[in-house]
Amino acid sequence: MFSSIKWKFIVVYFLLVFIAMVIVGIFIISKLESQQIANITSTMEQRIETILRSSSYLAEDDWLSVQAEIQETVNEWRLGTNETLYVIFGDEVPTIIASTSRNSHKIIGQNALSSKLDPTLILRAYDGDKANAIKNDPNENTRENHVAYPAFTGVGKVKGVIYMVSDLENVSITVNESRRILTNATFIALLITVFLGYLIASSITEPIRDVTKKAEEMAMGNFDQFVEVRSDDEIGQLANMFNHLTLKLKDTIQEMDLERSKLDTIFSYMAEGVIAVDTNGEIIHANPIALELLNLKKIELEKYIDLEKALPLQIINIGDIDYNDEKTLEGETNFEIGSQVYKVKYAPFKNEKKDIGGLIIVFQDITKEHKLDNIRKEFVANVSHELKTPITTIKSYTETLMDAGVDNELSLQFLSVINNECDRMARLVRDLLQLSNLDYQKTMWKKEEVSLAKLLKDVLLKLDFALKEKEHELILDIEDDLPDMVIDRDAIERAIINIISNSIKYTNKKGKIEISLKSLDDFIYIKVEDNGIGIPEEDQKRIFERFYRVEKGRSRDLGGTGLGLSIAKQIIEAHGGDIILESIFGKGTSVEIKLPLKHV
Repeated sequence: MFSSIKWKFIVVYFLLVFIAMVIVGIFIISKLESQQIANITSTMEQRIETILRSSSYLAEDDWLSVQAEIQETVNEWRLGTNETLYVIFGDEVPTIIASTSRNSHKIIGQNALSSKLDPTLILRAYDGDKANAIKNDPNENTRENHVAYPAFTGVGKVKGVIYMVSDLENVSITVNESRRILTNATFIALLITVFLGYLIASSITEPIRDVTKKAEEMAMGNFDQFVEVRSDDEIGQLANMFNHLTLKLKDTIQEMDLERSKLDTIFSYMAEGVIAVDTNGEIIHANPIALELLNLKKIELEKYIDLEKALPLQIINIGDIDYNDEKTLEGETNFEIGSQVYKVKYAPFKNEKKDIGGLIIVFQDITKEHKLDNIRKEFVANVSHELKTPITTIKSYTETLMDAGVDNELSLQFLSVINNECDRMARLVRDLLQLSNLDYQKTMWKKEEVSLAKLLKDVLLKLDFALKEKEHELILDIEDDLPDMVIDRDAIERAIINIISNSIKYTNKKGKIEISLKSLDDFIYIKVEDNGIGIPEEDQKRIFERFYRVEKGRSRDLGGTGLGLSIAKQIIEAHGGDIILESIFGKGTSVEIKLPLKHV
């Protein structure tokens, strides 16, 4: 209860009033006491002046000669009940010669400086100054006001001192009474403060408490909450803003519900299967297509904490996904379930804090596309096989005609063109057959230990004529002591020839080609760089597709079929490697072959 803001207000008011009353009380008591003492001091000085003016004996310069008369005079003088008068005379030894004290017979004749009187005040009076001080007597538990007043001769010389002592008991009584009155007043003021503070705090906290209760209701889902506006102050503004917020929130929630309904409808009836998983691998949502695909029921989702338990054939290895590494959070793959073929794509989604909240996995049925692709590949294989025999026949006849010594020069030119076209078609058929074998994994690799350094030099020897014909500058960098590799020599040779020949073809005359062969970790890297025409960025993603040419007319003129890079890529991948291409249009191209040393 006492932790509420209401009691905090009351405590603040209480402390403010209490501190104010204490400060004011101290100030008033201090001023009252000092004023009382000042009044008593003034009265004592006036009495001393009156005594000095009215007594003829005190007007004498030699008080010792009239000591008895002075004593008689001071005895007759009416002083206050709490006042005591001392007459002090003597230059060298100030001596008490008269007093109104009850023990005057004991102290008359004593050295004033060694008595209970204040010697400092006496000496100051002998210097011609009026002096006073407040003295406390711990033995008698009294508080006194001491005043020393100098008496002058006719020539202005101090002849003695009138010393008066006044008991301040009445002042203490007055001060204590005032203190008691102020204490009572403070107590009453604090009671009033607590009462008024409670009323004021309630007027502030009750609307806040009402807003809090309404907010709690809204947190529980009841948004039909409105706060009564009771004033135009800040509390009233808070109530108005709360009501405005409630209306806005209701509108926003209605819009969100509408959008959620739309998304749920789209999500439920879309052709692709969609699964959402959090960073712990737990399935948090799946549409009907995905549930059917994974052979799950909606109520069974809670059973699958690990996504790998739900996915067939462990399509995605959740353990390999690092949510701190965005490169592992996106990807795609294909898999088969029975006669159906699916493409799986996954990408991260982010929460309201822009942090990665998990993955969205999409299953797309590509069975028809897969079948069409297989039909296309089979068609290419069949056509290539059927074309091989007639092309061989044409080739043999054209060679016979050329060897027969035909004199007609034009016929020879035609025959030469036919021969070149036959060569090109033969290369096309050969490439198609090799791609077909690679697609259907029918290629029988003849693997053996091969020195890549020697293989690369043999390739360059075969391409030496083409290099010299275009006057290219060749820079060769081969690392020493490279280990031998177990590879299909002819296949790797063809892949390297395809890449280097492309570099030769598509680099302008007198260009520069740099070829390096190095090892790093458990891989061998063959890198071919040129300063040729380069490849536009939009074409680089498709450069390894079959029959894809950047400039179809120019590629055909240079003898290209559009299959070389595709064949090279499949050969390298079949050996467990990869080809990485980087190019800047107009500046050149870099192709890097990466082969593992331990691949079998």
